Amino acid sequence: MRRLALAAALFAACASPAFAADPVEGDWLTQTGSGKVRIAPCAQRPDRLCGAIFWLRDPADARATDINNPDPALRKRPILGLLMIRDFRQAAPGRWTGGRIYDPNTGKTYDSKISLSPNGALKVEGCILMVCQAQTWK
Repeated sequence: MRRLALAAALFAACASPAFAADPVEGDWLTQTGSGKVRIAPCAQRPDRLCGAIFWLRDPADARATDINNPDPALRKRPILGLLMIRDFRQAAPGRWTGGRIYDPNTGKTYDSKISLSPNGALKVEGCILMVCQAQTWK
C-alpha cells in the first residue's frame, strides 16, 4: 500500500505541467552598461518578480555601499547583491506591473512596470504620479 501511494505521488509530480519562465526573467544589462540585474521570481512571493544587482562593470563599484539610502541603517549595505526591483505582478506574458524600483544612485524608490519589447530588449519604467521615464535594458 505504501509503495502504491509513493508511486502515485511520483506519477502525479511527473505528470504536472512544466511552467516556462516568463521572457523577462533572466540577466539584464542596464541602459548605462554599468551593471547587470538578475530578474527572477521573488524568494518570498514566487508569483511575483524581483531583481538584484549581481554584476558591476567597475570593480571599485563592487565594494560600494548604498550611501544614498534615506534610511541611515541601510547605508552600509553593499550595492552588489542589492534587491533593486521587487513585487512585480504579471499583467500578460512579458509584461509586469505594480512593482517598485530602487535607484541606488539617488536613494529613491519609484512605482514601476517592465515589459519585453518586440526586439527582445527590456523596457523598464519608473513613475512618479503620472510621469514615467523609461530605460532600455539588454
